[in-house]
Amino acid sequence: MTALKWDREADVVVVGSGATGLPAAVVAREAGASVILVEAESHIGGHAITSGGNLPLGGGTSYQKKYGIEDSPDLFFQDLTDWSVVESNGFPPYRYNDREIIRAFADNSVAAFEFLLAHGVKVIDRRPNTIGHEIGVSALRTVQISVEDWPMVHTGKPADPDDPEIRAGSGLIRPLQAAALKAGVEILLEHRMTAIHRATRDGRVTGIAVDHDGTTVNIRANKAVIIATGGSTGNVNFRRMFDPRLTEEYCGLAGMPWSDQDASGELAAMAVGAALWGLFNFTGEFGSAITKPGAIGCQYGYINVRWYPGSEVFDKARAIGLPVRDWQDVILVNMLGKRFYDETGGHFSYNTYMSVNPYEPHSYLNVRNVRYEPSNFINAALAGIGDGHNGGGPIWAIFDADAVAREGWQPAPPHVDCDAGFFFSANSIDELARNIKMKHQRVPMPPQNLLDTFARYNSFVEAGKDADFGKPKPLYRIERPPFYAAWATPVIHDTRAGLRINARCQVIDMNGEAIPGLYCGGESAGGFSMHGLPRAVCQGFIAGRNAVTDNS
Repeated sequence: MTALKWDREADVVVVGSGATGLPAAVVAREAGASVILVEAESHIGGHAITSGGNLPLGGGTSYQKKYGIEDSPDLFFQDLTDWSVVESNGFPPYRYNDREIIRAFADNSVAAFEFLLAHGVKVIDRRPNTIGHEIGVSALRTVQISVEDWPMVHTGKPADPDDPEIRAGSGLIRPLQAAALKAGVEILLEHRMTAIHRATRDGRVTGIAVDHDGTTVNIRANKAVIIATGGSTGNVNFRRMFDPRLTEEYCGLAGMPWSDQDASGELAAMAVGAALWGLFNFTGEFGSAITKPGAIGCQYGYINVRWYPGSEVFDKARAIGLPVRDWQDVILVNMLGKRFYDETGGHFSYNTYMSVNPYEPHSYLNVRNVRYEPSNFINAALAGIGDGHNGGGPIWAIFDADAVAREGWQPAPPHVDCDAGFFFSANSIDELARNIKMKHQRVPMPPQNLLDTFARYNSFVEAGKDADFGKPKPLYRIERPPFYAAWATPVIHDTRAGLRINARCQVIDMNGEAIPGLYCGGESAGGFSMHGLPRAVCQGFIAGRNAVTDNS
């Protein structure tokens, strides 16, 4: 057998440059290891750089102490493993968390937070707050990362000081990038991992193969490979292992088109024996794994990310989208032009500070204090049209000229995406139905269906009652042309299932054994139900440290 030819070499090779990869690279380099970080895209940051910069690391951070908030690793662990906490639809956010992983997270959360501060990340100096998903009930933990003067990837410009929404992912990634370069981490852009190399003699991971401009490059890792590729939501066949409904039309993933969650890390690790873990946390009906869109008429309509001309990826995003202030201004229909649910319904709820109140840790009493509300908007949207196919198909927001005036929308490019089939208009209702043609609309919308839907909905407005779906007092008739159809299909966000890891962030195989030299954290790792940055940052911190010191 021909010996593998190595083109590059480092002690630690990190795959991905987001909220897991950059901390891992910096920690490993400062521990004395040589580090190569490879990134598939032409820019760094992953999904983290597009984020709102909410950072719920707890357990007794310096900011919690500054504002008199009592917290501890034990309390954090207790919160994130409480089987008795359920959402208003009965789904438990913490019950299926891996206890060893959560214990490690709770014990390292303070150190990870202080690591960020020591490496140039700044947080807004104010009392920690309740923002964040699945961050525990017992203490205020979330701070916001200050974007400072770093350009934001959504606009290509510094943050607007008058913007009420803080979109500060750049405030995390850019200081960590600077720290990595200062420490001597080598960053290779446009290097997409295609395989992990593992020795047959002792089973140790020895490096990775990457594709760079069509050429395969083999990079040796003397100590470890750290997978920080960011999850799997962008890989249709991979995500459908967890939920068969998530077919191709769910193409507006949060964080795209800056970066894709293509399951490359998971697939490469599985090919050398890695197991998956924590699958319920992906499919459970809580949190923001899949959300109602916050902007319509564009492909990428995640509620907390908008793309604007000036962004380096706006040519891929193509439209800003129309933000919906009041869902009374539209009706939502499926491919057949039929309503399917109350338009004002929301996506699944999530747990945060005191969202269970009163709260008794690990007590049967907690569920008795939750008012049951099923939150079935997402399930209705994904239900399909009864034709035997998986996937719900496109969901269209239908509205008229009066709604445009009430919302203050501009129904033209760059606000909407007409060329790629995410926005249509017409001067009559039946013409609008005929105009809706795009690759995910697998059946034509029957014009008569849409005419009937308009007539029935307008009758509900006159009656003051939605007899079909219980929408609270429908307010506005839809009758003044032009009429519009805007893409309003649910948006996939978090990956909450991934590779099995242990408390040291070592990847585990199907026999329950650690794969020597292979580590993982963040959204590519399973066993941890939490949205956003904290688990990624903390697990990157853990993986970077252990990748240097472990000898297994």
